[in-house]
Amino acid sequence: MSSDQSTNNDEATIATVENGTVAIVNDTECVYYDGYWIRRYEVPSDEGSARRELIDGLTKRVFHHTEPGINTPSHKLDVARAAYDREQDPERKRVNAAMLAGALLNRGSTIFGMIFQLQQRGIEITENNELLLECESCFLEALDLGKQVRHYSGEEGLDELWGEPLKVFSTPIADYYESRYIKIAQTMAAIDEITDKITEVIQTNPALEGVEKLLNDFAIAANHEIETMKTDPAIFEVWPQFVATGNMLSRFEPNRGSSAANSELIKEGRDLIREGKKLIQWIAFARVPMPTTTENFIASCNTYITKANKTVIAA
Repeated sequence: MSSDQSTNNDEATIATVENGTVAIVNDTECVYYDGYWIRRYEVPSDEGSARRELIDGLTKRVFHHTEPGINTPSHKLDVARAAYDREQDPERKRVNAAMLAGALLNRGSTIFGMIFQLQQRGIEITENNELLLECESCFLEALDLGKQVRHYSGEEGLDELWGEPLKVFSTPIADYYESRYIKIAQTMAAIDEITDKITEVIQTNPALEGVEKLLNDFAIAANHEIETMKTDPAIFEVWPQFVATGNMLSRFEPNRGSSAANSELIKEGRDLIREGKKLIQWIAFARVPMPTTTENFIASCNTYITKANKTVIAA
C-alpha cells in the first residue's frame, strides 16, 4: 500500500481492529474503516446548521467535479425540463438530462435553505410539508438523472456525488459522517490499487528507475488530501504537499541512456505514469473511486508490462 500510515496498515495490527474504532495515530485522532485509519472529525452538535452547510457544500462539489455547462440555476428548472422532454437526439438528450439534473439539485438546495431559515425563525416544518416533499423530490430526481452526467475529464460519471445531498437530507448527520469514512476508505483503496499497478510498470523498465519514490510520496499526499476537510487548518499543510508531490511526479523524465531502440517503450511507460497521476488526482479530488476508468487504466498497464517483459530494455 502507498499510504504512510505504517501503524494504520500493518496487517498484524489491523487484523483485530473493528470498523469504527477510534485511536490516536501519528498524533492525530483517527477512526478505522476497512483497513484504513482515517482522520476523524467530531459530529457537529447543531444538526440543523450542519445539514444546511453540508447540502450547500455538496451541491457545489457536484458541479466542481462534473462536465461544464450543467450548473443550471434553480429558477430555470421548467425551461430545462421542457428542453429535455422535447430533445430526440440521444447524445444531446444526455446533455439536457445533465442540465436538468443541475437545475433540480440547485432547486433542492435552495428549498432546503429556505426551510432552514424558516426553522431558525421558529416556524415548524412538518414531515408532510409541501416544501420538504418538493425538496426531497428534487434530490431524488437529480440523483436519477445524475447517472447520465460525466466527470469533467469526459470519463465515467460520478453518480455517487449526486446522492450525497439526498443522504444528508434524509439521514442523521452522524450516519452521514460514518458513510463518509467508509467512502474515504474505498477511495484510498482505489488509489493504492493504482499506485501498486504503476509500481509494476516502473519495475519492468530500468529507464523509469527513480520515479517510484515520487509516486509513493504523491499517493501518500493524495490519501491525506482525501481524509482532510477543507475547513481543517491542517489543509494548509496537506494541500501544498499534495500539489507539490504531484508536480514533481508530472515532471519526471526517464533515463533514456544511449539506446534509442526502446525509446517508444520508454515514452509509453512515462506516459502511463502521468496518466496514472491524473487518475489518482481525479479520484482524490472527488473522494470517490472511479472503477471503470481505473479498470481501463490497469488494463493498459498490464498490456505495457507484457510488452516490456518481452523486450530487452537498454537503459
